[in-house]
Amino acid sequence: MEVILLERVAKLGQMGEVVRVRDGFARNFLLKRGKALRATEANRAKYDGMKAELEANNIKAKGEAAKVAEKIDGRDIVIIRQASESGQLFGSVSVRDIVAALAADGVTVSRPQVWLDTPIKAIGQQKVTIAVHPEVEANVTVTVARSADEAERIKRGEDISTRQEDQDAAAEALAAAGEFFDPEAQHGDEAEPAPAAEEK
Repeated sequence: MEVILLERVAKLGQMGEVVRVRDGFARNFLLKRGKALRATEANRAKYDGMKAELEANNIKAKGEAAKVAEKIDGRDIVIIRQASESGQLFGSVSVRDIVAALAADGVTVSRPQVWLDTPIKAIGQQKVTIAVHPEVEANVTVTVARSADEAERIKRGEDISTRQEDQDAAAEALAAAGEFFDPEAQHGDEAEPAPAAEEK
């Protein structure tokens, strides 16, 4: 089906363009949400009549979106999840989790606005793009950790693998035990007894 876009649609086209899309996508998404009109002669004339108004509304919405994007761009969202020692999550962090974390932080976005290719399945940081408006984007950093302390360490760039922590703790314990049981340290200060002089 051919449609006339009433706003910019990502990976499809700009406002006013006539594009060919699948019927289901046109009916269930573009037409239903008011993002397009069927490309008939009557609708082409209708679009020409409302073009100036649509462009003015788009400029206004874009300006408001730029203010929102300025507030959230560069934010760091922390999501606490359980994970294995190797850092693999028991489950995953999805778009829904990111939307909920942003809402808890006072930012309201809808799920289609959050661009996440695949769910996050490991501890660490990931950049996520928020499409505040079809022409305005903001980037946030999502930090996934097992605790708030671990999240702070991830932000500082520290190695947070528990295996590394265990190795460091074992090395410290071994060094302390070595000092405690060092035979040189225990007997080093004692003078050796002088051999008894033989009587002639």
